[in-house]
Amino acid sequence: MTRPAPIRVVLADDERMVRTALRAILSAEPDLEVVGEAATGAEAVSVVREVRPDVVLMDVRMPETDGIRATEQILATLDEPPRIVVVTTFENDSYVYDALRAGAAGFLLKRSDADALVQAVRLVARSDSLLFPAAVRTLATEHARVRPAPPAWVAKLTGREREVLRHMAQGLTNAEIARRMEVGAATVKSHVAAVLAKTGTRDRTQAVIAAYETGFLNGG
Repeated sequence: MTRPAPIRVVLADDERMVRTALRAILSAEPDLEVVGEAATGAEAVSVVREVRPDVVLMDVRMPETDGIRATEQILATLDEPPRIVVVTTFENDSYVYDALRAGAAGFLLKRSDADALVQAVRLVARSDSLLFPAAVRTLATEHARVRPAPPAWVAKLTGREREVLRHMAQGLTNAEIARRMEVGAATVKSHVAAVLAKTGTRDRTQAVIAAYETGFLNGG
């Protein structure tokens, strides 16, 4: 049986030792392939445009262009951008939250063990689940901007779409949501697409962040 193509990864970090360690861990896995490295945010944008990886492990604090701006540029300029995972020292860093709002699919602590790193890359590349939903909730509640009133999209969500959004925030996949709601996977996929369209967000992570910011996921 033919093996699926490996997940192609770019490493972006201004510390060579960090990139070397990440490369060693990922390259030991048969389904993962490191296809590029960058020491600055500007280099990350250039490398990603050249090699078109599936996943980018992006440090948030880099010279020239930080990880937040690099994330924005990558997502804004590529038709099929990679999934970007922020790699950080501090999980409550406001830089991390800004990167998630900019479109990063999730974040990973630099002190995470090898298994957590590998599983995170696989999850964001080949799953529709939310990476570390509890950590995203903590970041959102700590850093969310105060809004004077809920945005218009909150009222536009149907009851089913509200239910799907709550399940998304729990980190459930489409298949898991379908079983929970006793509907077909295609129906859930349609609801997720509607949620993203109505919230004006790119992916599940951004939609969940937006839901926390509005207070929707705190009883709304």
